[in-house]
Amino acid sequence: MEAKLWTVDSMPWEIVNPSFERRLVHGERTMLAFLHLHRGCQVPRHSHHNEQASYVIEGRLRFLVGAEQMEEVVVGPGQVLFLPSHLPHSAEALEDTRGIDVFTPPRQDWLDGTDEYLRR
Repeated sequence: MEAKLWTVDSMPWEIVNPSFERRLVHGERTMLAFLHLHRGCQVPRHSHHNEQASYVIEGRLRFLVGAEQMEEVVVGPGQVLFLPSHLPHSAEALEDTRGIDVFTPPRQDWLDGTDEYLRR
């Protein structure tokens, strides 16, 4: 085992689509995703086996959660939304938003670029 130091501000942004950018830091069991979502960015409905904690630094995200997308949760600066494994959800950036998503285990589809639902 080795410790690894990341300097996030010196990492390039991955442009996933014109309104969604990210920087990824990960270990074997945890991933941090530093996100920039432009106002109006839509994250389509999806679910995954990973637990997710979404922390908003600035801006606001509207999540629709549950099988019928009936529960609306608006997350603002200083708030964290926890999403358990397999819970369907979508998101919309109500304004330019910076945040950090924590996933456990890491999102393999984000690491290998097979996250087509975001790249459309």
